[in-house]
Amino acid sequence: MADPTTLRDLALEVARAVAPELRRLAGRTPVERTKSSATDLVTSADRWSELEIVSRLLDARPDDGILGEEQTSLPGTSGVRWIIDPIDATTNFVYGLAGYSIFIGAEGDGEPTAGVIVDPALGHEFAAARGAGSTCNGEPIRVSDQVELSHALVATGFGYHPDRRRRQAAGLVEVIPRIRDIRRGGGAAMDLANVAAGRVDAFYERGLNPWDIAAGTVLVREAGGTVGDLDGNPTDGDFVLAAPPGLRDALAELLRSVEADRA
Repeated sequence: MADPTTLRDLALEVARAVAPELRRLAGRTPVERTKSSATDLVTSADRWSELEIVSRLLDARPDDGILGEEQTSLPGTSGVRWIIDPIDATTNFVYGLAGYSIFIGAEGDGEPTAGVIVDPALGHEFAAARGAGSTCNGEPIRVSDQVELSHALVATGFGYHPDRRRRQAAGLVEVIPRIRDIRRGGGAAMDLANVAAGRVDAFYERGLNPWDIAAGTVLVREAGGTVGDLDGNPTDGDFVLAAPPGLRDALAELLRSVEADRA
């Protein structure tokens, strides 16, 4: 099994290689098709980015497995699997808004091991490896020390289907009066990176996928935070709550009371 820091460094090298082209294409690339709904966008840049990332990873480690959002799926034989979102927050990318990112995570024997989230627009490079901490542009980062629910700045996102959005919005009406405020950045990857850096206190969302959370899970945990479902169990994305340990239980109780995990 590869050392987690070796996997982290390779992921960062690959993301850095792809970032300049995505920065150039942002706001200039039309929508090519949609996936799960009319608001779930795909561009040619998504496909280019995934192919480029996969090619570079396999050049370096040809026996690894791959799971990519744009349908790349390779089993591998090494025990390492890369989980890739070539452009998280594609809507932001299409509109030329900051907040889109390149997401490369690595699992070792099914456990999150390393992760990189790179923001091409702002030049922020978040990286983490199990046992080695989390950084932004090489500087150590930590989750916030917030413990008061009423003072918590919380990020969230919404699903692609109209009915789910309606239910999520109804729950949010009950959440907002109990916290400091809500932030909606448009991409789960950057939301998790911002939790790891203490830029927001917590993040929750229902209906995510492994490629939305794998890298961010390592970042938050290595920055001293927790990531899981409302019960604190590991999650594959169906419901995700990321928070500092001192805030997690109170926020989980609030979210459970509004049935956020069922919205």
